[in-house]
Amino acid sequence: MIDVAIIGCGPVGALAANLLGKQGLSVVVLEKEVDHYPLPRAVHLDHEMMRLFQSAGVIDRVEDDMIATDGHLHIGADHGVIRYMGTVGKPKPFGWSNDYFFYQPEFEAHLRDAFAQNGDIKLLLGAEFSALEQHDSHVTVRYFLNSTKMHLERTEQHLDARWVIAADGSRSPVRKSLGVKLDDLDFEEPWLVVDAEVDGPVTFPPLKGVPEGADLQRLSVMMCDPSRPATVVPGRRNHRRWEFMLLPHEDDAEMMREENVAALVGAWMKDVPHRIVRAATYRFHGLVAEQWQVGRVFLAGDAAHQTPPFFGQGMCHGLRDVANLAWKMAAIANDGADEAILETYQPERDPHVRGVIGAAVAAGRYICELDPAKALARDANIREQAAKKTGETAADLIPAIATGFIAPGTVAAGERFIQPVLSDGRKLDDLVGQGWRLFARDADTEGAIAACDLPDGGAVLAWLDAKGAEAVLVRPDHYVFGTGTPADLIAARDALLGFKQEIAA
Repeated sequence: MIDVAIIGCGPVGALAANLLGKQGLSVVVLEKEVDHYPLPRAVHLDHEMMRLFQSAGVIDRVEDDMIATDGHLHIGADHGVIRYMGTVGKPKPFGWSNDYFFYQPEFEAHLRDAFAQNGDIKLLLGAEFSALEQHDSHVTVRYFLNSTKMHLERTEQHLDARWVIAADGSRSPVRKSLGVKLDDLDFEEPWLVVDAEVDGPVTFPPLKGVPEGADLQRLSVMMCDPSRPATVVPGRRNHRRWEFMLLPHEDDAEMMREENVAALVGAWMKDVPHRIVRAATYRFHGLVAEQWQVGRVFLAGDAAHQTPPFFGQGMCHGLRDVANLAWKMAAIANDGADEAILETYQPERDPHVRGVIGAAVAAGRYICELDPAKALARDANIREQAAKKTGETAADLIPAIATGFIAPGTVAAGERFIQPVLSDGRKLDDLVGQGWRLFARDADTEGAIAACDLPDGGAVLAWLDAKGAEAVLVRPDHYVFGTGTPADLIAARDALLGFKQEIAA
């Protein structure tokens, strides 16, 4: 019997395999497709994901293909700026830029290539999930192994796993087999998504109020134009993406015709050679599964939730999901922690996801406004709100974990912990490692990392000062467990893990 079966080998499933394998768990990944999907889908991730790639030991593989960019710019009906979430010249408290764009086929290939270095990970291609049976100690997963692209030769197989992570996409056969329903957050809008290779800069119309230092070629630009809302997204190297809202009278198939796609994109590419790579219509949804855990099976990524793409957090949610599961499964398998800690998965992740989806839906509602008069009123309102905010970035949209495996009532519990860049250019995790980390002010605390000795320019000490804390205990997924005295923090953690005695931090 293996430790974990993962259904689906997109970015979420692949990161889950690397995180679990690196911590010594045995993993089998079932992927129904024989060949790697060759076209881009997700394009954006943030600093938190880069830190998770550090945790999974894949950062050296993926970093060179990540393009750091400068945030988000929303343009109103009068072609003037209404909201700017830029990062130029701002601190990077987590060690990485806030926004990165990438090309999904090569990104997924890097994650799969890392399986060989990260332990006991087996990838089965052409393995199509068919059913599962839950038992007291394990799950039996049944699947068909398709040995050809045409699926002409199908043999039924099965495996037993202690746990199953279903990262099998928005249509999730696993979710359907479990009978889990989706909570519809009442947002559905049709958009045409176009990917292109371009040999020059995107041509923007004259825009008013663009902040000094803002480079339109390095920003995700949302045109909140009631005549046709659209987004222009930068990409790695010569890849660019456009997203065009379909208007009420437009037909999906008609708008995907080559001449119509060419006309929409061509307006942005004056005299710039370009080649359309893909055009597809989507319904942008806000959906959350009502139940993320059924026995020993856990839904993750699009199988558990679907987020409108207006802040680029859809895939990030899924990567956070599996990071949350991976350290808890490792604590159970490696250290004998109580299996009940997995029951904190949905209480932690569901409110987190809903908070971000709520922000994305709210943005989507104003972005998708087609009434010119209402759009002008919207612009005035958003500008008034933006004037009250200083230095807003997309990172501010991510809430703290409010309940679950944290020390409630302690300052900063559930927040993401900082990762300062060190004097030698490395980042904090490169020095102190992964897993649980206890930071205390000085070297007198046994088992703790002395903040006063870190070559971080005093960043961790300053963090402790700002929180009025003697020590901070950081979870393996880089969220703050809690602050307080070292002894109290370790005792509180061990009690939640189900340990009667202390274990080393």
